[in-house]
Amino acid sequence: MEFKLAAFADEAASELYKQIAIMKENGISCLEIRGVDGQNVADISEQKAKEICRSLESENLSVWSIGSPFGKIGIGENFDVHLEKFKHTLEIANILGATHFRLFSFYMPSGEEEKYKDKVLEQLNKFVGAAKGTGIILCHENEKGIYGSNAERCLEIHKAIPELKAVFDPANFIQCNQDTKEAWKMLSPYVEYLHIKDAMGDGSVVPAGKGIGNLPYILSEYKGQVLTLEPHLTVFKGFENLENKDKSKINQYSYSSSTEAFNAAVNALRELIK
Repeated sequence: MEFKLAAFADEAASELYKQIAIMKENGISCLEIRGVDGQNVADISEQKAKEICRSLESENLSVWSIGSPFGKIGIGENFDVHLEKFKHTLEIANILGATHFRLFSFYMPSGEEEKYKDKVLEQLNKFVGAAKGTGIILCHENEKGIYGSNAERCLEIHKAIPELKAVFDPANFIQCNQDTKEAWKMLSPYVEYLHIKDAMGDGSVVPAGKGIGNLPYILSEYKGQVLTLEPHLTVFKGFENLENKDKSKINQYSYSSSTEAFNAAVNALRELIK
């Protein structure tokens, strides 16, 4: 299958004009927008969203998904305020032309997930209700520390709320001691798209295919089209000043700048899918 690539361009640069340039250099046409010009996408105004849209369209780029922070609050925090901001960000998504919107299932005390299951589902259902009729597909991402940190609880969410699709992030599962093949077999019917991020057994993030995330297997089984690159690679400040870079790296996959790390992540993914 020929995949369509998207990316979290804020990992390459903060400023939108730099994000656009780096995406074009790497042949990536879609953005999963999270941070732009120093602001989180949930904090930008409608006017700013219109300016972003014009800038992207002028370069034949588009927004694929909103890489939102929603659901990344404690289960006991004020959800009503959070929901109102979510509704605002749905308007931003509409202006930007995004068809997808990722979110999370709330931080909670470790080991107390079952206690909060009903509240998690209630609040996720409110997100779904707010998005009804917008044409935007909400997608839950597995993440450390939230209710949906492992495949079993993610599956509970998707069975209970079938309108809520899955973003599958292999590295996040690894960091939660979850085997990614096992997770894939459980969640693949609900997966809307993939975050391309790999990791080693110690949780350190590495380029796609260099870790234990079973990315070749997952890509071979994936029935979707879009892959969102989320590098999360180590940028070693001061790296460029070292006399012997080969011997002095923090690890094998450390980079001297965000741009270098982003380019390395793109190249690794292209190697996997060529």
